[in-house]
Amino acid sequence: MCLAIPGQLQSISGDEGYRRSGRVSFGGVIREVNLAYVPQAKVGDYVMVHVGFALSVVDAEEAAQVFDYLKQMDELNELHEGTPP
Repeated sequence: MCLAIPGQLQSISGDEGYRRSGRVSFGGVIREVNLAYVPQAKVGDYVMVHVGFALSVVDAEEAAQVFDYLKQMDELNELHEGTPP
C-alpha cells in the first residue's frame, strides 16, 4: 500500500522550482525529498511525502495523528527497511 508519510523538514537546498529539495526526518530516519510542490515549506514544517515528493504542509498535530495511525497499521517498518516514503 502506498501512503503519504509525514516528516519534519530539517534543511532546504537547491534553487526554486523543481530543483528545490530538503532533508526530511521521519521519526529519526532522514530522507532527501523534492519540495517543488510545497514552495511555502520552511525548515521545521511538517510535510506529507509520497514517493519522494512533499505534497503538502501539515501542522504538528496532524503529523502526529498520521504517525499514530501508521503505527497502529504497522506501516512504519518500510522507513527502516530503506524503502523511500
